[in-house]
Amino acid sequence: MTTPNHPSIVCGLIGAGIQASLTPAMHEQEGEAQGFRYVYKKIDLDPLGLGVQDLGDLLTAAKRMGYAGLNITFPCKQAVIPLLDELSDEAAALNAVNTVVIKDGRLIGHNTDCSGFAEGFRRGLPGVKMDKAVQLGAGGAGAAVAHALLTLGVQQLTVFDIDPARAEELARSLSERFGAGRCLADTNLPQAMAQTDGLINCTPTGMAKLPGLPLPAELVEARIWVAEIVYFPLETELLRVARAKGCATLDGGGMAVFQAVGAFRHFTGLEPDAERMRAHFLSMVASKN
Repeated sequence: MTTPNHPSIVCGLIGAGIQASLTPAMHEQEGEAQGFRYVYKKIDLDPLGLGVQDLGDLLTAAKRMGYAGLNITFPCKQAVIPLLDELSDEAAALNAVNTVVIKDGRLIGHNTDCSGFAEGFRRGLPGVKMDKAVQLGAGGAGAAVAHALLTLGVQQLTVFDIDPARAEELARSLSERFGAGRCLADTNLPQAMAQTDGLINCTPTGMAKLPGLPLPAELVEARIWVAEIVYFPLETELLRVARAKGCATLDGGGMAVFQAVGAFRHFTGLEPDAERMRAHFLSMVASKN
């Protein structure tokens, strides 16, 4: 069924190892609930034998096939930027894109990861101490989460990354925007963890295809809160360890839902029902357990 003013829409998700993603189903069901046909395709680089170097061809194909937009995930959130015609202010500030709107043959990059994480954090960890926080990972999603954390009120965010130069660049950019010293790059994780109020994992470690812990378990203490952005599985090894120690925790489900809420709005021009999308997400997670 389609509405007279809203024909069927085709969108997609580009990333590596995305077969377990629940984003397509969230979009499609919300479209159906609003009375129009919404087709959302997974464009998984792994089974296609493609990489970030093929992004240009995929974007061109999407334009030619009439896609309304594309979500972009690991490992393409920064590599896609030079291929776009325009960036929203937030995407430009973050240097990361997870949502590309295709309009009149032009590719417009947005970022809904930042607002998505912030909304999930406000709901899931209200009132936690936020003087200092440690973030693992400074990639595309990490940039969005770091921006959200400083907006939410973290006074000093210390970022670690397997590529120290990437962490330093993110810290420099955020300190320019939020004030000197608000974001630091570091390499001494034990020292930072001993002083932190909270920990955020923005690395892919913990995903079903990359199981394990992103840091030594002994560095996680009961006094801190722990947040994840990985949502498949919803309980990562890090969250399991943190909960066993008595930490307040936040899983990646909130960010997954609320980034999809923002992307739906961009792709369709319609206002999604966030609670309905959240309920659908939770039902899908429950059915997989």
